[in-house]
Amino acid sequence: RLRLHEEKVIKDRRHHLKTYPNCFVAKELIDWLIDRKEASDRETAIKLVQKLLDHSIIHHVCDEHKEFKDVKLFYRFRKDDGTFPLDNEVKVFMRGQRLYEKLMSSDNALLQAREEEGVKYERTFVASEFIDWLIQEGEATTRTEAEQLGRRLLEHGIIQHVSNKHHFMDSNLLYQCRMNFRRRRRLMELLTEKSRLMPESHDSPFCLRKQNHDNRKHTSFLSVSPTKEIKIVSAVRRSSMSSCGSSGYFSSSPTLSSSPPVLCNPKSVLKRSVTADELLMPGAPYVRKTFTIVGDAVGWGFVVRGSKPCHIQAVDPSGPAAAAGMKVCQFVVSVNGLNVLHVDYRTVSNLILTGPRTIVMEVMEEIES
Repeated sequence: RLRLHEEKVIKDRRHHLKTYPNCFVAKELIDWLIDRKEASDRETAIKLVQKLLDHSIIHHVCDEHKEFKDVKLFYRFRKDDGTFPLDNEVKVFMRGQRLYEKLMSSDNALLQAREEEGVKYERTFVASEFIDWLIQEGEATTRTEAEQLGRRLLEHGIIQHVSNKHHFMDSNLLYQCRMNFRRRRRLMELLTEKSRLMPESHDSPFCLRKQNHDNRKHTSFLSVSPTKEIKIVSAVRRSSMSSCGSSGYFSSSPTLSSSPPVLCNPKSVLKRSVTADELLMPGAPYVRKTFTIVGDAVGWGFVVRGSKPCHIQAVDPSGPAAAAGMKVCQFVVSVNGLNVLHVDYRTVSNLILTGPRTIVMEVMEEIES
């Protein structure tokens, strides 16, 4: 998807005097997949894109076509309009991803080669030590709570007992991370993937199809609830945002419910427009926050929209910006020390694109009454 942005396959398009932001033409996408060797022929390419449509990764801009058609129709990635469906289960996956990055980035000795029942396993952790670490990192307040978190991680296939004999428990048993959250998948895998799971576990968040006991389809992303206002987020790779400011984004709702989300076409997340003077007015109900964000392979993970001031339109919950604490509806004050209260989102996006990998952003957030 990022490549489609960078190569202008995804862009704002007009039809019958109406502008459809961040969309692609179905026929052009099929051409692109074949040209880039992502598919061998048009039939295969159509099957691939239909998979994305079936699992709500993309949709027709007016939600009028449930079957992907190799014609001049506009489609859009739900990441690019904040309508990616969310549900309660994805919280476990996103928390697991955050814990995975912490484990891989930390300097502690939690992950080590160890033996259990005469067999040596690489990069294992002891359950009781993992519980100590969860409490130390503020992920849990009690051992019981930490043990319950460990059980949920195992049930969702994020961690596993080294020989798959035990559920997670506060003990000296050894466990490993079962998922590599840093692995990037090729599109063709959608047509060839099979379930690689233990019978009692859930599917990987990298798989588009969730196989749960009630056969309902679930997604694998959730907004991250930050615990710190200022936080440096490590990243393993570098990429960029697109020139229109879309580095992949999701709505960043602070809470989730079990009810299905309302899917709609993109519009401003702001309840009302706010001027720069209103933000800076003494006694105004806004708090100033600063984030240090290190770009990763998918960019910085947020979208800026609006003008004078710009606002955060959406945040990728699995991206660096969300981990740093960025939320939708925040107003952008400065980028790397440069005041941007009186410019539009294209200028802000360009500043980020042409700047360093690490950006320091100052925002203003409305104080909840």
